[in-house]
Amino acid sequence: MNILVIGGGGREHAIIKALKKNKDVEQVYCLPGNGGIQGDAECYPVGAKNIPLIVHFAETHKIDYAVVAQDDPLALGCVDALNALSIPCFGPDKKAARIEASKVFAKELMKKYGIPTAKYEVFTEARKALDYVESCPIPTVVKADGLALGKGVTVCMTREEAKKAVVSCMEDKAFGEAGRSIVIEEYLEGPEVSVLSFTDGETVVPMVSSMDHKRAHDGDEGPNTGGMGTIAPNPYYTPQVAAECMEKIFMPTIRAMAAEGCPFKGCLYFGLMITKDGPKVIEYNCRFGDPETQVVLPLLKSDLLTVMRATTEGKLAETPVEFSQKSAACVIIASKGYPVRYESGFKIELPAPEEGKEIYVAGAERRPDGLYSKGGRVLGVTAVEDSLEKAVAAAYAYAGKVSFSNGYMRSDIGKKALEVLEG
Repeated sequence: MNILVIGGGGREHAIIKALKKNKDVEQVYCLPGNGGIQGDAECYPVGAKNIPLIVHFAETHKIDYAVVAQDDPLALGCVDALNALSIPCFGPDKKAARIEASKVFAKELMKKYGIPTAKYEVFTEARKALDYVESCPIPTVVKADGLALGKGVTVCMTREEAKKAVVSCMEDKAFGEAGRSIVIEEYLEGPEVSVLSFTDGETVVPMVSSMDHKRAHDGDEGPNTGGMGTIAPNPYYTPQVAAECMEKIFMPTIRAMAAEGCPFKGCLYFGLMITKDGPKVIEYNCRFGDPETQVVLPLLKSDLLTVMRATTEGKLAETPVEFSQKSAACVIIASKGYPVRYESGFKIELPAPEEGKEIYVAGAERRPDGLYSKGGRVLGVTAVEDSLEKAVAAAYAYAGKVSFSNGYMRSDIGKKALEVLEG
């Protein structure tokens, strides 16, 4: 089979490595990919948002199955365009992708169908939003309606911060069209849990839970990033919480999407907060999370391509999906200064392969003499072990063998989870 993966980061690298385990996979292409992914797939410089060129590539390269892994092409209707050529895809169509592409759509869906989430108000005018901030409960959360590279959410601890967030979104247009409408919602407290799930529009199969570390610096300090590391499973996601999520959140969401005429097929990501009133939805993503994928897929024992095709064909209920009982940890090595100001173009030398460990390349280019950094997040170093403590230690030990002079990583990935496990 000829497989096409659309995207170019560490998530896509993890997906490609997992897909290649299937003996029927003859060739994997990645658009646009990156210098590290080139070691596992043929990469071509076709932008993930260039739908016409992606479609042309898929047609001329006789693609048998496509995985649309990135949010932008999903929101732009990449799956719809490929399906029009009878190319089956993993990922939701444009209508279903609205669950991530529009915070307003997602919040109104939850409100209509009684899915637990934070209380909220929607605004299309800056003046009305600023008036609301004068009296709303503080802290509060300001969210750009559309896709903003994971940076359109601001947790505001004061009214002044909330006003600045509104102005930044709606008047300064920091996120372009994504900030034309905003959601101002209730500030929730509690541990966060990420649960990725396979779904064919009727059946939901949750994957191993994970814990992301969004802040740039140790102790959850500094600016929000795309993620500085992850661990799986998340100790806050107990069997009791899992059962409640399936009953009150997962299945109701899938039924709601079907009822709205936009059944969801692919990977639906549930960003949850375990509050004193039970689990609530913070956000939905319409695709695999990054870097959650880098710890979840290494724990998948079943064949990824088989499971993906089952979601496309509506056969998930009859397809076994099994995960390892082990633990995984991923440490992100980023460029110093990320996510604010950073430099690229530093040479990277990777250590020899070791069993139970993987290095996923998120931002790098290949030059004649090797691999060089290109971007903020550069590498994801993952280890799988029998316990979380061992997985964290192994990931850091392997990351320490990477030669990258401009590299930076947090030193406390998994610390909070280990404290929970220790009681």
